Amino acid sequence: MKLEGKVALVTGASRGIGFEIAKIFSENGAKVVLTSKNSRQLEDSANQLTNTTSVPADIRKEEEVKQVVKKTIEIFGKLDILVNNAGVFPKIKQLHEISELEWNDVLDVNLTGQFRFTKFAIPYLQKTSGTIINISSDAGLKAYEGFNADAYSATKAALIVLTKCWALEYAKDKIRVNCICPGVVDTDMTKPFLITQKDREFMNNDHPLGRIGAPEEVAKSVLFLACEDSSWTTGAILAVDGGQSTK
Repeated sequence: MKLEGKVALVTGASRGIGFEIAKIFSENGAKVVLTSKNSRQLEDSANQLTNTTSVPADIRKEEEVKQVVKKTIEIFGKLDILVNNAGVFPKIKQLHEISELEWNDVLDVNLTGQFRFTKFAIPYLQKTSGTIINISSDAGLKAYEGFNADAYSATKAALIVLTKCWALEYAKDKIRVNCICPGVVDTDMTKPFLITQKDREFMNNDHPLGRIGAPEEVAKSVLFLACEDSSWTTGAILAVDGGQSTK
């Protein structure tokens, strides 16, 4: 029970990596608030876990984000852990084919959305000397030929730098801020790239360890950064990608 007595808020928690993070937090004693804009799926996911509640919200809307944090405090009385996991992946296009609307939508969810949740969570994390874990991507660590998701890569790289900025900015409050950079993980987001067995074999072989990742493997790394096992760790950028970013 590494998180017994802790209260955690996980964004993008209705499925995939976010759900597995909420699950492992719950299994380790935390009270968890799951949030996502998909209210039905979110409620179904929360019902599978213990000591959890769901608060639907659109990360693009400041007032809704504010209400999620407010309800977390109303229900549980405090906040110890924020996991900025929510994100979208755009259609694969070269830069000159991307509309400004498409570009801004990715930035709004993947970057400004993380800013919104962090902004409203900070006053409560200051009271608990809490921790923030940002979920970036190995696409934020380096460029990949043929990836062609520039807005996504830009937001994930920015989140890595923001992790370091926030770690320094709030170290005086004993708030720890760290970042996980997953490689290709078997989730709904990556299904379009894993349609055929040939696609899956290519993705597996693209990782030095010979396979893509599972959501629970990322969640275990997040648990480490959320608990006292990492009490002297802040500003860290941890690649959980089967070695893909080392190539």
